Amino acid sequence: MGKHVQVGNVVFGSDSLPLIAGPCVIESRDHSLKMAASIKAITEKLGVPFIFKSSFDKANRTSMDSFRGPDMDEGLDILLSVKTELEIPVLTDVHLPEQCASVAEVADVLQIPAFLCRQTDLLTAAGETSKIVNIKKGQFLAPGKMAHAAEKVMAVGNENVLLTERGSSFGYGLVSDMTAIPIMQSSGHPVVFDATHSAQLPGGGANTGGQRESIPILAKAAVAAGCDGLFMEVHDQPDAAKSDAATQWPLDRLKELLTTLLKIHEAVQ
Repeated sequence: MGKHVQVGNVVFGSDSLPLIAGPCVIESRDHSLKMAASIKAITEKLGVPFIFKSSFDKANRTSMDSFRGPDMDEGLDILLSVKTELEIPVLTDVHLPEQCASVAEVADVLQIPAFLCRQTDLLTAAGETSKIVNIKKGQFLAPGKMAHAAEKVMAVGNENVLLTERGSSFGYGLVSDMTAIPIMQSSGHPVVFDATHSAQLPGGGANTGGQRESIPILAKAAVAAGCDGLFMEVHDQPDAAKSDAATQWPLDRLKELLTTLLKIHEAVQ
């Protein structure tokens, strides 16, 4: 039995199947509040614990001309509104060690982007906040190596670590190896599966492409493999999203997909 990681009523590593979800990037205050409220209504009806996710900065966009989001101050202010007005825990990315303390004043979970999962200074700075740290597995990294990333957070006295699987590079695309889930769980930390980034087709032109139709297949396989939670970027108008348009899941199809995933989770349990 691995560790339980908890924020509010959301527990990873228990019998539940928590969902981390929201638009890829913060597009506006009104949109963030609308999306958070809409997803909360769906998850409450289904009994799914929910953490709202959105990024104040997408520092790893393909093109210089791509929308990156508001600055950190504005983004955190918007996330604070979501957290306080809707009473939802919030998660957002950090890219630099010096961001961690400020972000931790608002965010319940600090997320380490996949490309940065080996950055010692970033991992320890995030750990020093005592908040939950969600480390995304680099596309370039074997799943067993994620134990070392977790150890860097724990080295500063923080054991509130989540690990997230999001596919592995294969040629110029991604593949998802579901054996990565139990391999990372063997480190003792709950493992989340990122169903939307795992469907990406990176590097195709100025924008990252993807196969949205693969998201349900990947999510169902991950739940069957025993993941401790799901990560999905969700948008009310995915094709018009300002980031990751090809792989955001449509809000109006979220309830149907979650209902199916809960049936699989119950069967596995």
